[in-house]
Amino acid sequence: VCSTWGNNHFKTFDGDVFQFPGTCEYNFISDCRESYAEFSVHIQRTLNSNNHPVIQYILLKVKDMTVYLRPNIAVVEGRIVKTPYYSSVMLIESDNIYIKIYAKIGLTLMWNQQDALMVELDNKFNNYTCGLCGDYNGLPIYNEFIKGDASYNSITFGNLQKISKPEAICEDPDETQALPSCNGHRDECQSLLTSPAFADCRFRLDLETYIQACMQDKCACSGKEDSFCLCSTLSEYSRQCSHAGGRPREWRTPDFC
Repeated sequence: VCSTWGNNHFKTFDGDVFQFPGTCEYNFISDCRESYAEFSVHIQRTLNSNNHPVIQYILLKVKDMTVYLRPNIAVVEGRIVKTPYYSSVMLIESDNIYIKIYAKIGLTLMWNQQDALMVELDNKFNNYTCGLCGDYNGLPIYNEFIKGDASYNSITFGNLQKISKPEAICEDPDETQALPSCNGHRDECQSLLTSPAFADCRFRLDLETYIQACMQDKCACSGKEDSFCLCSTLSEYSRQCSHAGGRPREWRTPDFC
């Protein structure tokens, strides 16, 4: 599984977690075999009215079929379709929160129509992918952040995935920008992620990864207590826990998330 969520967090197929705040169109994941690429997923983020990053659109190509997704809208081959939508290539479903696409080639895409996108891919694509999700070779860091003698930080790596569009107006994020230290938020994030509701998740996922992401979210929100700052990483932790076979208990309440 590869995913992106919240305050520009990404988790590659091989388990690397990084932040990349780009607002251009990027290759999230593609089949990068030279002979015949079976699929590609591009994404573009924008800032919403609360100044939080959300996914503005997703562009999915499977075989020769193109699907364009915006919140509450699915466009197949240039035509708006109602869900559930069936074709010989894929099924598109939606509910109150998620839009899900099941493609026969072995790809499942799930988007909450806001900040969080998750793509699950059949292991027949091991070693064949490229983009922000990495090469799916089972080795963290290698060929994403270390390639031969070169090493990249997450911003350089992200900028390399930009889709070149002559008419696009967007700035590359600054590669020299250091992330702030967010240690002041560690205790709060740790206590939320180790609450009894997540007891079944503790040994299924790398807890530290999500603590760090939660700390960065709190930092970026600099004291503004809105649901995005706390809930997006908790939601991702819950989704990934379920995906790993865990059973998160009810962690949302009427006044929390």
